[in-house]
Amino acid sequence: MPDRPNPMTYADAGVDIDAGEALVDRIKPAARSTDRQGVVAGLGGFGGLFDLRAAGFDDPVLVAATDGVGTKLRIAIDTGNVGTVGIDLVAMCVNDLVCQGAEPLFFLDYFATGKLDVDNAAQVVEGIATGCSEAGCALIGGETAEMPGMYPPGDFDLAGFAVGAAERGTLLPQPTEIGDVLIGLASSGVHSNGYSLVRRIVEQSGLGWDAPCPFAEGPLGAALLTPTRIYVKPALAALRCGGVHAIAHITGGGLSENLPRVLSKGVSAEIDLESWTLPGVFRWLGGQSGLAQAEALRTFNCGVGLVLVVNPEKADLVRGVLADAGEDAYEIGRLSDGDGTVHYSGALW
Repeated sequence: MPDRPNPMTYADAGVDIDAGEALVDRIKPAARSTDRQGVVAGLGGFGGLFDLRAAGFDDPVLVAATDGVGTKLRIAIDTGNVGTVGIDLVAMCVNDLVCQGAEPLFFLDYFATGKLDVDNAAQVVEGIATGCSEAGCALIGGETAEMPGMYPPGDFDLAGFAVGAAERGTLLPQPTEIGDVLIGLASSGVHSNGYSLVRRIVEQSGLGWDAPCPFAEGPLGAALLTPTRIYVKPALAALRCGGVHAIAHITGGGLSENLPRVLSKGVSAEIDLESWTLPGVFRWLGGQSGLAQAEALRTFNCGVGLVLVVNPEKADLVRGVLADAGEDAYEIGRLSDGDGTVHYSGALW
């Protein structure tokens, strides 16, 4: 009889089931820390369960969003600082939900890698849990995929999925009107869009990720990993004031492309670029690259991460509520008669 081959295992093919189980055990406390009203069951089942009635909704409409972190991950992987990209992942999803007038309820993540590093993966998921806590939503499940041959050693990718709800009849955007005030909320930096250009500019500058940051304290890489700001709780507080007609999350496409998505037909946005303080990171990126103002405004958030379109009679009240919630809120412009585009006055730099 021919010799039988030596028995093979899944681990021989590069998939470590034990490591996956160790990761689940490690992240359970972080996931449990995000529990909120409506959560029926935690991690471990084939699906996460959520009770909308227990969460306080009578006639809800569900709103879903999905996103990733983009090439900001490359900086996190190259520097070994992976603890905050989970916050970015949550932020990119839940900030979109609140633009529809929805309260984020629960979140699921997808983590894919070639070989599972339990410590790195746990840091990522713990960051996701931190983001969920900031947004008031529960981390009720996810998937860790170990796929040998699909990713170079040390690399991984992330995707996030958020579900929220709003009572029927309260969804945004509502009709926007000439004279509505534009209230911009300060960003924490580049957030999670435009990093392919950021990485190109850094490469051209000749600086390494561990070089002293030219625009902030500490290393350059760490400064560029500043997490995306989560606006959920302040935005929901503003919605409770009344008078908020629309909200725009300023992501890829910048102010130029995202604000028109929520404007009614026949109105345009007039924005004063000198009505807020431009963060140093954008001044440095512009100075290093010769970036034209128009290109910056359609690539980066340029210091404004969220824009609320508000009835002028409610604008002062809304700004006060946002300030009380810890936000730097600027009146950056108004709506005028027009064709749905954004017009600028003043200069970024």
